[in-house]
Amino acid sequence: MEIRDPQTYAILGAAIEVHKVLGRGFLEKVYQEALALELTARSIPYEQECEIPIAYKGERLSCRYRADLICYGNVLVELKALPALSGTEMAQILNYLKASGHGRGLLINFGTERLQYERCVW
Repeated sequence: MEIRDPQTYAILGAAIEVHKVLGRGFLEKVYQEALALELTARSIPYEQECEIPIAYKGERLSCRYRADLICYGNVLVELKALPALSGTEMAQILNYLKASGHGRGLLINFGTERLQYERCVW
């Protein structure tokens, strides 16, 4: 029996609506702004461009990562507008999950004919 996560399903539903309306071909920032509007319309709490510190051997680095979105306070959402996802993007979101301490993430790609997404768990 598959256990469904209602929070990630709600986020994906909003992303599907954005992709249905806009299609592919825009820059990532366009999708990010449209998704923020759709999340608001659906009363899904989120923060945009959240700064996440990175540490190396216990030392905080001066560089920071900015998460595209964090929904519900604990679901990291990374947006892409690429012809296809590769292992590089998956490695990237897994590293972001590790750095942020968040256990769940969504990698969403608006650059394909059909919305492409991967659920990630750290």
